[in-house]
Amino acid sequence: MRRSLTELAPAPTVLLDQAELAGVVDRLAAEITVDHPDGVVLVGVLKGALIFCADLVRAITDIEVTVDFLAISRYAPDSGRVRILKDLDVDVAGRDVVIVEDMVDTGLTLAYLLGHVRGRGPRRLEVCTLLDRPIRRIVPLDVHYVGREIPDLFVLGYGLHYADLFRNLPYVVEADRGVVGERPDAFVAALYGGDRGPGPEPRG
Repeated sequence: MRRSLTELAPAPTVLLDQAELAGVVDRLAAEITVDHPDGVVLVGVLKGALIFCADLVRAITDIEVTVDFLAISRYAPDSGRVRILKDLDVDVAGRDVVIVEDMVDTGLTLAYLLGHVRGRGPRRLEVCTLLDRPIRRIVPLDVHYVGREIPDLFVLGYGLHYADLFRNLPYVVEADRGVVGERPDAFVAALYGGDRGPGPEPRG
């Protein structure tokens, strides 16, 4: 009997565990605190950056932090456009602003967001990302705060998703892109563990 792609694929492996994620958040929070002594507006990009942004906000304890969010439609390769689905509620004119992303990839969407927020007249505008995948960059960007730079890996968890699955995993895993593309729930049992599976593979 011919085995499916799911059966042949290796189990997802942990890229960043909970302790490593906490360390990344604490380091970035410290860097932002030093750079913005007068306070900062953190703008999380929904939905992917929600969990990272929440942890980052709680880790910044020595300066004033205002939180807002942006939500956009997916980048459309055919039209080259995205749409703002949820705009800023906070007036950022004359203030320090840091856009918080789960991952910076091609840079196309982020470049659009930077232009959009820059039009609101912030005093200073920077980017903080949990993961940076520069090998796929199309638009050159200055990403000031980077949690971890990664190669061209397919990753899930801690806000990162496929078909809105796996966002609530407390760690980041590397998974087989082809398997998840063919069957989005292929690794649900493996990743959520408990009574349904063994959990992800540790790194070798």
